[in-house]
Amino acid sequence: MGGRTYTIGGIVLAVAVFLALNMFANQALTRFRIDLTEQRLFTLSEGTRNILRALDEPVTLRFYVSRNLASRLPSVSGYVARVRDLLTEYEHAAEGRIVLTVIAPEPFSDEEDRAVGFGLNGIPLLDGESTFYFGLVGTNSLDDQEVIPRFSPEREEFLEYDVTKMIHTLGQAELPVVGLVSTLPLDGQSRQAMMTGRPPEPWLILERIEELFEVRHLSPAELERVDEDVDVLMVVHPTGFSDRTRYAIDQFVVGGGHALVFVDPNAEADMNPTVPGLPPVPGKSEFEDLLGAWGLALDTALTVGDMQLGADVQAQVGDRVANVRYPVWINVPAPLLNREDVVTAQLGNLTFATPGSLAPAPDGGLEVTSLAATTAAGAGLVDTNLVGPMANIEQLVREFRPDGAAHRLAVRIGGNASSAFPEGPPAAGAEDAGASEGSVVQGAPDEDAAESSRPEHVGEGEINIIVVGDTDMLQDRFWVREQNLFGHRLPVPISANGSFVINALDNLAGSGDLIGIRSRGRFLRPFTVVNELRQEAELRFREKERELIQRLEETEARLSELRSGEGAESVLTTEQRDALTEFTNEQLRIRKELRDVRHSLRKDIEALETWLKFVNIALVPIVIGVGGLLAGLHRMRRRRAAARPLAA
Repeated sequence: MGGRTYTIGGIVLAVAVFLALNMFANQALTRFRIDLTEQRLFTLSEGTRNILRALDEPVTLRFYVSRNLASRLPSVSGYVARVRDLLTEYEHAAEGRIVLTVIAPEPFSDEEDRAVGFGLNGIPLLDGESTFYFGLVGTNSLDDQEVIPRFSPEREEFLEYDVTKMIHTLGQAELPVVGLVSTLPLDGQSRQAMMTGRPPEPWLILERIEELFEVRHLSPAELERVDEDVDVLMVVHPTGFSDRTRYAIDQFVVGGGHALVFVDPNAEADMNPTVPGLPPVPGKSEFEDLLGAWGLALDTALTVGDMQLGADVQAQVGDRVANVRYPVWINVPAPLLNREDVVTAQLGNLTFATPGSLAPAPDGGLEVTSLAATTAAGAGLVDTNLVGPMANIEQLVREFRPDGAAHRLAVRIGGNASSAFPEGPPAAGAEDAGASEGSVVQGAPDEDAAESSRPEHVGEGEINIIVVGDTDMLQDRFWVREQNLFGHRLPVPISANGSFVINALDNLAGSGDLIGIRSRGRFLRPFTVVNELRQEAELRFREKERELIQRLEETEARLSELRSGEGAESVLTTEQRDALTEFTNEQLRIRKELRDVRHSLRKDIEALETWLKFVNIALVPIVIGVGGLLAGLHRMRRRRAAARPLAA
């Protein structure tokens, strides 16, 4: 009886100690965390911690989540816990500078009204009465507001970046400043507009930038120094820049400033007159020295083409107008964009027109990351003299030869770079001396004063810039179409060029800590093998589909020839009927092959799913059971072996 009492008492005591330890840990050890995930999903980056430490005033985060409704949405239910845990990590790491409030808005409640007022995007459920909210609202002491309308699992890799960017933006008192240096008429003040007296029509991309940033227009002819309060420098088509202008850009970048640079071997928006009677020719960017210092090379005599990505245009082919693929107007689809960089991760297609190839220097020592590139199979380089206004597109297509390389059209550059002016500031030349000879002597004291006030030369430093090998992508005609809505012009984007520019400026305008935040892995792991099987089968399906379309076009062309040979007769000849019968049989055969491909796809996936179910449900328990049985038999044998000497 005593032994049993002691046993029950020990069990009760163990349970009590276990509960007490859990209660103590829940209250006293909340700041002690261990992240055991493979990609450290719940560990904040050092850049995020630096931004949190730099906050002067608290930032309030209101996390709106309908936790009771999350179970009805299997695709986001697990992600809700992921976001909640990460926000809690922000609260602990900020040490009082982040105030986190979790709100579960009930239907038709004041909290739901506030969520809608903040601009959160709810998901209506099938019952018609409930709405699922899953967003974040951030505010600061000045009542500035930033919103993530809805957390999306598709953007999970950039969850930390999005939240940290919100906090960083709320920590800024003013809009980021973009210094714009351009030789192209982004403001609409073109030569043609001034000659015809038309009012200026700013490019739509400039209007978009001015909605989100403070734009400061810097004259290329007068720029000698970039102000320190400029957050990001945007340089568009640098051509004809003086040494002092290029030196100012160089010092800004090497001194730690961020820049977005657009260069072009064939700027179609910069048409320069040539010999009278001949059409003007596109201009070329002149920026070789700075690009070289940044580890890049741009051959302005060549432009990039890609037969697989080229746009379909109408061109004169012989004595008729036909649709021809123009390889130097390139439409880069989403799979060829860098899906791991925050600037291009969520973009659709980008459109480039006669772009240049940004080739990294082999021994540049800098990290050059491609953001957008061509295919390797269909891309090649074309002489810029062949793509002017009077280009023979048919000849260009006929003579185009891919070179088997994927050419970079937009890149991000980081690392330690040296100044393009190793000897220091350029000496004042004739272009800086003044308009008259006397002005040089009279201006000498002013020049001496300017030299004394000039900041110290920076020989090298860490840089973070984005370079794009095209300026034409900024033109309205390459990324928007206008629709008339009740008499008003409504621009409708047809590519993601505008979003790319805004994303790049938004990213570069942040601090170095924000830019350095890495993309993360995914909390939810897809069945990659299953997806690969599906993609492989879909690829075969598309190839068969293209084959069908090609044979259809060939047959239609053959029928057209037969009909033209028969004159105006409307009755089908025997040959035509045979051709139609042959095509119909061929069509049925290919459709059967398509069905076989899809059937094979289903069989492969079903077989793989059956194997995975067997491994997860049966194989693992079987292995554990067999292991336990073998361990038990082994122990029994050892006991018997130990008992034999005693029995003897």
